Amino acid sequence: MNDPIARTIFIVHLGATLYMVGLIWFVQVVHYPLFRGIARADFESYEEQHSKLTTWVVAPPMLIELATAVLLLAFPMAGMSTMLVWIGLALVGLIWLSTALVQVPCHNLLMRGFDAAVHRRLVVTNWIRTVTWSVRGVLVLYMAAQFLM
Repeated sequence: MNDPIARTIFIVHLGATLYMVGLIWFVQVVHYPLFRGIARADFESYEEQHSKLTTWVVAPPMLIELATAVLLLAFPMAGMSTMLVWIGLALVGLIWLSTALVQVPCHNLLMRGFDAAVHRRLVVTNWIRTVTWSVRGVLVLYMAAQFLM
């Protein structure tokens, strides 16, 4: 039987990851592509507000996902593959690196005004996070399925 603390950590981790999978697909398919339709005169203000408001929607689950990914190493579920936990943590690291080194700088440039090349770079490079979070989603669902069978 799994320790209730480990089980709680895993459930919170599963929820944070799946939330981010859904959110990143919305951002990739709907939200970022619509940036090009914002009136150029309004774009700087739009991008500034977008960045401020998005932080409230994205930062808490990203921090929860990171924290619980680390905690899964300290409080492992009985029978859970440590290798899968490490792979999951490495994927979280890749997402954070991509966010900090690629997407945030694109948003910072877009705060100066719409630039088609920067917008294109944002949309194209965001596939890194979209695919990585999708892989994470499959990974945590696989891990969850191990305990349901």
